[in-house]
Amino acid sequence: MTATTAPAPMSRPVALGCLLLATIVWGLAFIAQKSAMGVMGPLTFLAARYLLGGLLIVPLALREDRRQPQRLTRRQWLLIGFLSFNFFMGSWLQQAGLAHTTVTNGGFLTGLYVFFVPLILLVVFRTPPHKIVWLCAPVALIGLYLLNGARLDGLNPGDGLVIGSAVFWALHVLMLGFLAKETGRPIFVSSASFLIAGLLSLVGAFAIETPTMEALSLGWVEILYAGVFSTAIGFTLQAIGQQHVPPANAAIILSAESLFAALGGAVVLGERLLPLGYLGAGCIFMAIVLVEVIPTLRKRPAASIP
Repeated sequence: MTATTAPAPMSRPVALGCLLLATIVWGLAFIAQKSAMGVMGPLTFLAARYLLGGLLIVPLALREDRRQPQRLTRRQWLLIGFLSFNFFMGSWLQQAGLAHTTVTNGGFLTGLYVFFVPLILLVVFRTPPHKIVWLCAPVALIGLYLLNGARLDGLNPGDGLVIGSAVFWALHVLMLGFLAKETGRPIFVSSASFLIAGLLSLVGAFAIETPTMEALSLGWVEILYAGVFSTAIGFTLQAIGQQHVPPANAAIILSAESLFAALGGAVVLGERLLPLGYLGAGCIFMAIVLVEVIPTLRKRPAASIP
């Protein structure tokens, strides 16, 4: 049986602040991700941002690893590899989708990973979801339809890719919280996943894209923001915060990423939703919040009984 290393003490407000800051930098990162697609391919951008972000926190990761009395087991390394694969797939599908959809749509559709978490728990871990899921599922689907302006031709290919990425982001959220707690190395786990995802992106970029120094120089601002703030800071804050916040509460805060993406798209890029789009965005956000809040509220009275 693998011994579990207790996470370092942290107050609840500080942990909540870590998650909230992560959602802000992620939401605004959609602007950089969208802009970068004008000068380079998605895998080229991902390779640059993740290798930069991973290398930036390597010193902190190694320092954190040296402080732990127990070494990582083979099983834990395999789980880090699985986490990194989901991280890479979620990032690739999301980035490719942003080339064909808006920042606002991308932000809200990515937020569906909170909705997919209980479904994955049911299929993979045989844990039945709360009954509220069966209410939230059609609400979210209606929201997706309205978000696209209630078009009869349905979602565009970019929207479909972003929805696909949400499944991998859900797996990433489940795995990251578990590994951060079990290993006691949130920064090390984050750095390893960044570097592995970056290397996979680099191989893919040379295989199916044409990376050039000119493209990287034209998109250096986007790479810098995504690599430093969204990757090195944002995802590391997520790993640290998820050790100390219950999954339902953490999911609610992380889902606010979609709101900051919409805000950034409106202020910086001038994107505007149709009236039906705002209604659809509200439906999606309501489904994401309800699927996590209602089970928590139902359990709260029982938990308070001595």
